[in-house]
Amino acid sequence: MAALKGDFVSISLQGIGMTSLRTRERMIKRLAEQGITNKRVLEIMRDTPRHIFMDEALSSRAYEDTALPIGYNQTISQPYIVAKMTELLLGSEGRLKKVLEIGTGCGYQTAILAQLVDHVYTVERLLPLQRKAKLHIGQLKFKNISYLYADGNVGWADYAPFDGILVSAAPAEIPTMLLEQLSIGGVMVIPTGSSGMQVLQRIIRTQSGYETENVEAVTFVPFLSGVE
Repeated sequence: MAALKGDFVSISLQGIGMTSLRTRERMIKRLAEQGITNKRVLEIMRDTPRHIFMDEALSSRAYEDTALPIGYNQTISQPYIVAKMTELLLGSEGRLKKVLEIGTGCGYQTAILAQLVDHVYTVERLLPLQRKAKLHIGQLKFKNISYLYADGNVGWADYAPFDGILVSAAPAEIPTMLLEQLSIGGVMVIPTGSSGMQVLQRIIRTQSGYETENVEAVTFVPFLSGVE
């Protein structure tokens, strides 16, 4: 294992059978065939044990190209979407310093980002889900992640501006406070729209405003306000 070694080498993290490295290699081959070209993203996703982020009953399906339930009416995104959003966020720039993630979920996307940027600030509105994510990520011993239990609409102003913002739920419209927390030259990757009509967008903040690119049609859980 390249990205995860030393303390991470154990049977549970390495996986066996349908969670083995061979299965992960097949996932990476599929991602490359689907158009993911960032070699570092592919390497990190190969070496990160996706199966530990879901219930044991579903762990054998962890490397399938599908979204899977993680409880509380939430899902873990399919590997392709995780790879695509990460690739779009990173772009061709150097290593990003500060990235805000809205929607920690089970923690898998958080763990991927933590290996590619200097620090991840992740916000989750569902406290039980955040607690589970911390347990999952704790197995990997990452030290560059900060957690906030809060409404994702308001972001995390204390640490703004951010070089990148990644949102894992779809609002009808992009929250203004999130746009304001993006640095000049910063990138936001976010799905927007109502159910059945969502599109993944890449937004770059410029000196004069925002440049928006529609990437592809997607399906995400809705972006909800408040905390639970």
